[in-house]
Amino acid sequence: MWALARRYGTTVSELARVNNIKNPDLIYAGHSLQIPDKYSAAAPPPPGAIPDAPPQTPDIDAPRAPDDVSPPSGDTSGITADQLRRIMPNLSQADAQRYLPYLNSAMNEAGITTPARRAAFLAQLGHESGGLKYFEEIASGAAYEGRSDLGNTQPGDGRRFKGRGPIQLTGRANYREAGRALGIDLENHPERAADPDVGFRIAAWFWRTRGLNGLADQGNFREITHRINGGYNGLADREAYWARARQVV
Repeated sequence: MWALARRYGTTVSELARVNNIKNPDLIYAGHSLQIPDKYSAAAPPPPGAIPDAPPQTPDIDAPRAPDDVSPPSGDTSGITADQLRRIMPNLSQADAQRYLPYLNSAMNEAGITTPARRAAFLAQLGHESGGLKYFEEIASGAAYEGRSDLGNTQPGDGRRFKGRGPIQLTGRANYREAGRALGIDLENHPERAADPDVGFRIAAWFWRTRGLNGLADQGNFREITHRINGGYNGLADREAYWARARQVV
């Protein structure tokens, strides 16, 4: 979507509006996309041409606008187990080494490849998961029963779709959306969200699709917290993780 927008001198949001696309990350080969009339006469660059500038940072008032439709930039080598343990001091060496391949792969997949992005991402995951200790919410999930805003419309949905993974994905609707984006049937197999190979990808997908890379670039950690939490619960603890992460990465 971003490459098309650059080619025709328009924006991702305009292309999405004209084509009634709710999520610019979910378009498929073979779909026909309409170019807005006032841009359609623009001459496309030669095939294979690579745009020469990143997209503009999204408006922070549009929480569901993806900010990473451009190729990721920065260091893709990832972080080390030592760095991860310095950010999350209670994490064992064995768990750090076990999680690291999945964590680094997920960060690269979502363009979380600069120090500012990594520091903010790891800080939020550290708080949400108790330093990567809890990949499933300790509470039963009964408190989410009947929460239509989370898509919990069937009996037992609260417990079935309680918080899982390092970012604590919650609610049937979020499981469904994440599963569709990642090609995993999380709605019928919600327990997979607690597995590291899936959980870190979910966290990175959530981060990217909520425009959090752009906020990390701005250093707007408070708004990142709001988009993840819906408020500012645990802000002091999140900021403590963030301070350590900025020193480490």
